[in-house]
Amino acid sequence: MTNIDSITLEVTDTAAAERFYSDAFGLTTQLRFRAAQQPSSGFRGYTLSLTVAQPGDVDSLMASAVEAGATTLKPAAKSMWGYGGAVQAPDGAIWTLATSNKKDTGPVTREFDSIVLLLGVADIIATKKFYVDHGLAVAKSFSRMYVEFEGGESAIKLALYRRKALAKQAGVAHEGSGSHRIAVNHSAGAFTDPDGFAWEVTTQQSLDA
Repeated sequence: MTNIDSITLEVTDTAAAERFYSDAFGLTTQLRFRAAQQPSSGFRGYTLSLTVAQPGDVDSLMASAVEAGATTLKPAAKSMWGYGGAVQAPDGAIWTLATSNKKDTGPVTREFDSIVLLLGVADIIATKKFYVDHGLAVAKSFSRMYVEFEGGESAIKLALYRRKALAKQAGVAHEGSGSHRIAVNHSAGAFTDPDGFAWEVTTQQSLDA
């Protein structure tokens, strides 16, 4: 199985990005940062999501993200799937905060269950096969709409969604061009998927950081 070790975000200011993600979500070892080298405009074709236990946790994390400098894209609200909202970090990455529960059942915390990297892809069936061929095991699959892969011991999971539907879910237009400004770090070989998302080999330096 190909497990995700961490995510690298390409940003304008690495120090500012580190501060933001620590203050907003309490994220440290899960993310890496490097200076952006390629231009990017519009929707970058992915979202990152923190899944939490209850609506109060969503509200708490959204509030701390906005206080740290994020922009609200979708205010938190109930839906048929649960409760959630979306924000855009100062570096341009889109984050959703979500829970499948619609009522609080305990004290509000800032803890999260997992990070989900959701890729907006052109052909879910073809991309699903690509990732299965690269060692990922399917956990959930809903025809040509959604695929979620097993995360193993990693706190970061990978999922696939249709690009236009993902942009709509995040509250942005689906058009975009240039670099995705993201890379997935893992222990296996480097490769690039059909939609241009790069997977890179985790280095000892990144593990020690």
